[in-house]
Amino acid sequence: MSALQTLAAAGSVTGSLGSLGYGLAAIGPGVGVGIIFGNGTQALARQPEAAGLIRANQILGFAFCEALALIGLVMPFVYGT
Repeated sequence: MSALQTLAAAGSVTGSLGSLGYGLAAIGPGVGVGIIFGNGTQALARQPEAAGLIRANQILGFAFCEALALIGLVMPFVYGT
């Protein structure tokens, strides 16, 4: 396939590219949530007496990660054409 054919095929993409962008951007919060709960589980295994503090910090970190994901979901609708 020549470069001209590749550009023509890329130009024929229809639909909202914001959806594609959000799909790629959702990887970040997904990884963040995995890291939060993975490290939280390790912390609970090492210091079970600090369960309340660790759990509170986990929930706070989870809320921040999910807020980023929700903002990313809304932005294609706000700035879309």
